[in-house]
Amino acid sequence: MPRLAVDRLAAMLPADFMLGVATAAFQIEGAVDDDGRGPSGWDVFAELDGAIEDGASPAVAVDHYHRLEEDVALLGDLGVDAYRLSISWPRVQPEGRGRWNEKGWAFYDRLIDLLLEAGVSPMVTLYHWDTPLALEREGGWLSRSTSERFADYAAEAGRRLGDRVPQWITLNEPVTVTLNGYALGLHAPGRKLFYRALPAVHHQLLAHGLATQALRASGARGQVGITNLHAPVYPKSSRLLDRLHARVFDTLFNGIYADPILLGRYPKLPWLGRGNFKPLRAVIRKGDLEVIHQPLDFYGLNYYYPVRIGAGTDPENELAGEIEALKELPFHLAEFPEFPRTGFGWPIAPEHIGMQLAELHRRYGDALPPIFVTENGASFPEPSSADEPIDDQERIDYLASHLESALLAVRPDGPASGVRLAGWFVWTLLDNFEWAAGHSQRFGLVHVDFDTLERTPKASFEWLRSLNQARRRQTAA
Repeated sequence: MPRLAVDRLAAMLPADFMLGVATAAFQIEGAVDDDGRGPSGWDVFAELDGAIEDGASPAVAVDHYHRLEEDVALLGDLGVDAYRLSISWPRVQPEGRGRWNEKGWAFYDRLIDLLLEAGVSPMVTLYHWDTPLALEREGGWLSRSTSERFADYAAEAGRRLGDRVPQWITLNEPVTVTLNGYALGLHAPGRKLFYRALPAVHHQLLAHGLATQALRASGARGQVGITNLHAPVYPKSSRLLDRLHARVFDTLFNGIYADPILLGRYPKLPWLGRGNFKPLRAVIRKGDLEVIHQPLDFYGLNYYYPVRIGAGTDPENELAGEIEALKELPFHLAEFPEFPRTGFGWPIAPEHIGMQLAELHRRYGDALPPIFVTENGASFPEPSSADEPIDDQERIDYLASHLESALLAVRPDGPASGVRLAGWFVWTLLDNFEWAAGHSQRFGLVHVDFDTLERTPKASFEWLRSLNQARRRQTAA
């Protein structure tokens, strides 16, 4: 991106706007058998035949656990304001209840101290999908007791780290955990329950509310929020069935999570297929919604792409390699032929991040706290090894256009003018273990050779560093 464009984008950033990068423990740490870490549901899932696209193993991931100083040095060189990390629950509490693993806590103590020494503010996510295996075998998020155990873990994290963490995120993307993990079987724990997965929605939201209470009661001084994946949902056509199914998907993907958190109630269920929501209603107890509806200091938005929904199966196979499990549903994901795609096949439509911000404000108004875009990024095909920085201009264009669209949307004359946009985090710092895609999708600002684990910053790393430098020059002027 030319220097002039970087300077222009930097000039759009408010003085207190937070620029950062994000990672997840399971995707980068490795060391799955080191220092007392317990197994997670994802460790077991990753060993199943065919579960991981390229057969990659998370056992080493990118070995962040043993390369901590090197990776924090990269963050310091990058010059970001903040680093969104996650704690591995089974690393600090191997069975998900009872005893604590002191070596695990020592790792995160050291990580946070190193970040602060480097001038990088830690934003800590308590749960980024790695459920302790013992709890998963007892039902995982289908069980109410997991919510209660999560609150105990949150309280301990607050007691140990709460003096140094400015922002806490309780859960990352409960929608993805429910849909991919319990409904479609694409992620751990690999269940294919379809609508019978809905209890996982309520128990995750209950865990969020209980953890928010526990963090604040522990004396943790930082702000508390939650992060979810959101996408604007559009019907494939103006046909009635397309519109009705788009509304069902919007409820399952967006409203069923944000409404209880921000409004204290579940959304009005769509007429089409209303009976399918009985498993959700069956697990709600008196007082639960009051617990879920905690005052929040911020709301985290993970944004990647818009969604288009069509009724029925996909006879034309519009999306190559469409998820097999989705073919059992009465609707399908339809293509956006007008947009280019990422390596994952996701549409690149930066204007829609502004539309998503506007939709959140339309639905929640004054109930919407300040928003951090806690993930935004893209994968593109890249070589397995790199002797010099990779020129990933496609990623630079993706990031710059999405950040600009978000900033324009929240201006006084923008469609999301009522939204308080507090910051933006790039997904992700390092090429990593990308869940069921293994090593096949590279999102990192830093290239990782998965054989040697050598780190090589890409052109996008230099772009974000230049953006940070330009903003600081302008602030100092």
